[in-house]
Amino acid sequence: MPLSHSKSIAAFLAAASVGGHVAAFAPAPRSAAARQHSTRVNIATPLPGLGDMLNLGGGNSNNAPEEPRDPEKAGALIDLDGIAFSGLKGKALSLSTADFPDSITVKRVIPADCFEPETAKSLGYLAVSVVGTALCTAFGVSALSVLDPANLLTLPFWLAYSLVTGTVAMGLWVLAHECGHGAFSKDKKLQDAVGYTLHSLFLVPYYSWQRSHAVHHRYTNHMELGETHVPEQAGNDQALYDSVELRKSILDTFGEDTGMKVYGGLQAFLHLIVGWPAYLLIGATGGPDRGRTNHYYPNPLSEPAQPKKELFPGNWKEKVYQSDIGVAAVAAGALAWAACDGVPEMMALYGGPLIVVNAWLVLYTWLQHTDVDVPHFTESDHNFVKGAFHTIDRPYDKLDPWGAIDFLHHKIGSTHVAHHYDSTIPHYKAQAATDAIKENFPEIYLYDPTPIPEALWRVCKGCAAVEKRGDYYIWDNKDVDAELLETEASV
Repeated sequence: MPLSHSKSIAAFLAAASVGGHVAAFAPAPRSAAARQHSTRVNIATPLPGLGDMLNLGGGNSNNAPEEPRDPEKAGALIDLDGIAFSGLKGKALSLSTADFPDSITVKRVIPADCFEPETAKSLGYLAVSVVGTALCTAFGVSALSVLDPANLLTLPFWLAYSLVTGTVAMGLWVLAHECGHGAFSKDKKLQDAVGYTLHSLFLVPYYSWQRSHAVHHRYTNHMELGETHVPEQAGNDQALYDSVELRKSILDTFGEDTGMKVYGGLQAFLHLIVGWPAYLLIGATGGPDRGRTNHYYPNPLSEPAQPKKELFPGNWKEKVYQSDIGVAAVAAGALAWAACDGVPEMMALYGGPLIVVNAWLVLYTWLQHTDVDVPHFTESDHNFVKGAFHTIDRPYDKLDPWGAIDFLHHKIGSTHVAHHYDSTIPHYKAQAATDAIKENFPEIYLYDPTPIPEALWRVCKGCAAVEKRGDYYIWDNKDVDAELLETEASV
């Protein structure tokens, strides 16, 4: 490898190190008459009795008959017109507020050990992700002398390299995210040092995202105060464009089949590629009542509807600026690298994998909280447990034949319900917590077996904007042929 490469990469990593130390879907169309009536969506199994919920062993007693469900709680009343079904088969729509236990009841069924991070184990998993990413990077560096990134003929190789390296490096992001939640270690200085360094390497301000992500957990699927992937409300004049009208226009222009593919592809690009930087810079898909936000500048960019709910209040403003130092150091290192050895090399070894990491992050967050039959709520009908249990676990362990991706990503997508209930549960104890939740609350636990590519494609096509129906905000697909939202298509 030419010496200049070594010096440039060393300078980049050194800058990162300096930053790190600063903070040591579809039902058939219904008739017009049918549309005038709501349907009560019933739940298949009854909730466990109070005595069972208080039993730390979990589950219904085999010796006691099940109590009949209160007819007043026999599922949610909702108009099903235009609602597509995912692999959840409308389960989330069947739930009413009364179906959700309180937070203490949930905590009692989860083994107490699940709430205890183990520093040595966390560092072990960190080592796995660091070594994996370093090996990929070393391979990329060794390929520079043979496959010049400036040569367009080498683009397929570097795209493949970015895909693999970014997929492996996503494990680092998951662990950085655990640091922000306090799930990495009881040693706060170590935890913050690791979290700050890793976030900075991904150009994400550590404390800023620690705060905004905590808000995301507190207000999951909340229409006004949710943070990330808050859906557009149909007929909202403040939106940059009307997503339902855009989809209709594209279908009218290209025909239904091709048009839906065009619309779905556009949504995939806007979310997976543009989405993350847009969120960090202007708060795209963030809670509308907080105004426009920027993770690098703590004050709202526009007047918030609820000033007392601004994203970075009080002492968080100073923490935002502290986070900026690490990001600035890494950004400066990347710019110096590009100046010394060219933009193609920097993008091949750093920029490309970073884009892939960002895409994985958006994919996980989007699919964890979004599908054609998963509702959102307003302030009067939202609470923490209800929001947390509208998180969806998915079969990321089946993304590849060996479950390698799920392992590399520390099972972040297959145990996310438990994580959303209590984000201090380390990833290596999240499966035990998930098993306890599944056993004790099968009626409200959401798991969609749809393969990930199909689920993503369904969401891209069928989640344009929501409309208010009763207490729910429901994804509006009345104007879409049900067959267009089927999931045989793959990304």
